[in-house]
Amino acid sequence: MSSYQVPINFVMIRRQFDFRGIEMGRWVTPEERDRAAVNFYRALEDLMSVLQGPELLISLRGTLGLQYGKGGRPGVAAHYVPATRQLSLAKNAGAGSLAHEWFHAFDHYMGEKMFQHASSSQFASERWLNNSPIKLSHNKIPHPLSLLLAECFKTIMLNEQGDEPSDLFKASCLADQKLKIVYYAKPEEMAARAFEAFVEDTKPTSTFLVKGSRYSEEAKMGLYPQGEQRHQVNKAFHNYFSLLGHALK
Repeated sequence: MSSYQVPINFVMIRRQFDFRGIEMGRWVTPEERDRAAVNFYRALEDLMSVLQGPELLISLRGTLGLQYGKGGRPGVAAHYVPATRQLSLAKNAGAGSLAHEWFHAFDHYMGEKMFQHASSSQFASERWLNNSPIKLSHNKIPHPLSLLLAECFKTIMLNEQGDEPSDLFKASCLADQKLKIVYYAKPEEMAARAFEAFVEDTKPTSTFLVKGSRYSEEAKMGLYPQGEQRHQVNKAFHNYFSLLGHALK
C-alpha cells in the first residue's frame, strides 16, 4: 500500500508520466474521475513493469494524450486517434482496453521511426506487412531494436517458416469474411491483440489494463495468438521491450 500513499489524481499522472494532456468528458463526475485516476495509475504502473521501461516509454516521450469519457464512438469501448495521437477510453466500458489502445499508439509512433517515407498516419505493423524489412531506417543498417520489433510482427503475422500466414492471420481473415468487414485482419489490430496476450500472460494485477485474451468470445474464435504461436509472440515481445526499456533507463 505504500506506493499509493500520495493521493492519486490525473494531475499527478500527467506530471509523472509526462502525457501531452489528459482530458475529461463533460459528463464525468468528480467521483468517477477520481476512481478512474486510480484505475489508470495502477494499470500504467503494471504496464511499466511488463515493459521493463520508464514513464517516458508509456507517454511516448510526451507525445501521447489521454481522454476519459470524451470523444467516444457508439458501441466502442476505447479507441486511438492517429491524427491527434490520443488514446480514449469510454466512461463505462473502457476497462480492459488500455493495453490494446496503448499498443496502437506505440505502433503508430514507431511508423515514422522505423521506416523511411512513412506517412504520419501509418502504423509500423502496417508498413512492415507491406514493405521489405530491408527498407528499415533510411536504407542504412537497421537499428537492432527495429529488427527486434520486425521480429515481433513476423511472429504475429507469419508462420514459423515465414512463408505463409500465421494461424492468427487466418483466423482473423475468417472472422472478417463471416462479418463482412475488414477489421480483425488489419496488421495493426492483429499486433494490438497479440500485445494484449503478451501483457495478460505476465499476470498483471490490473484488469483495467487488459482482460479477455484467453477466455473471451474473440479468444475462442482464435483472434488472439494461441499455443506455440502465443509462446513465440510473447518471447519476441519480451526480447524487444526488455532491450528497449533498458536503453531508455
